[in-house]
Amino acid sequence: MSADETFAVRLRELREAPPYWSRSDLARRIRAVAHPDDDIPHVPSLVGSIKQWESGIHMPGRKYRPLLARALGISEGNLFGDIGIWHPQGLEDELNEDDHDRLASALARPSRLDRPVVEALATILARQRRLDDMLGPNAIMAATAAEADAVVALLREAHGPARGLLLPVAAEYVQFHGWLNAEARNDQAALHLLTDAESLADETGDGSLVAQATDFKGWLARQQGVPRAAVRNFLAAHHTPGAHPAQRLGDAVQAAHGLALLGDTGEARRMLDVAAALEEDARSQAPGTAYWLTPDYHHLNIGLALLALEEGRAAAEHLRHGLGTLPADQHGAEWAQEYHMALHRTEAHA
Repeated sequence: MSADETFAVRLRELREAPPYWSRSDLARRIRAVAHPDDDIPHVPSLVGSIKQWESGIHMPGRKYRPLLARALGISEGNLFGDIGIWHPQGLEDELNEDDHDRLASALARPSRLDRPVVEALATILARQRRLDDMLGPNAIMAATAAEADAVVALLREAHGPARGLLLPVAAEYVQFHGWLNAEARNDQAALHLLTDAESLADETGDGSLVAQATDFKGWLARQQGVPRAAVRNFLAAHHTPGAHPAQRLGDAVQAAHGLALLGDTGEARRMLDVAAALEEDARSQAPGTAYWLTPDYHHLNIGLALLALEEGRAAAEHLRHGLGTLPADQHGAEWAQEYHMALHRTEAHA
């Protein structure tokens, strides 16, 4: 039974449970719980919508979901089950009511997957990445996990051109879920998800997606204090065919940091030279999957590498520059704390 058919059965059972409501009764209750400004249709029109919901022809749109739940005295989660995608605030100018309805319909019935649905998913994911910068991983972990699972399930049911459209978005959803787990130091879950993200990204043929998932493995190894594993992953990301120059630059610098920690200062300096040679090409717009990789951002990891090479003054200059140029919504991000702490250590020993 499909998701929309499951919902249809649940809705009818709830409506017909004692004391039993007719469709007209339910329509009147929906109107009663609505705000006067909600512009809800009259009862006969609502009865027609309820018939379609109960037959599985359509799913309730975003406007009707909370109203229907309130009218039935049940939570949205219990009424709709796993159907749906979290809609972060701030999407009003990017997704309209039709976009949300198409998305809900496709999640319930994968045969309805099309380009606008995939674009809506990509828009929501991009917004969630920004929320991670502002709120941290734990605030959005549960919602992202559910969404990643829903998108991967949708991918399993998708075929033909629609699957090709969805595949890179699914790969990035899994990658982002892995990143959140890495930030939250759920290390095993993070590694599992990032490996899955690499596999999905390989299938897309998009080197930037593959490289970013591998880069996140390197970042996690650095947090674990395992520089050899960090170097291995950063070098793999650096050499990934199709990686963006900004990614290759960043991975070269981070590999240099790990090499310096391992005592291989000569190779560390060589990798910094490799990174410097990429600076001009790296100025082009970074891919969406790595939107933070600006020329200013790279100063942060250069600072870490120089600190490991015991060049404290130069390290502090780069760290100050990188932190000072971070966008406001990234300055307090969970991942930025590593750089704040590095600068503090550098200044304390100045």
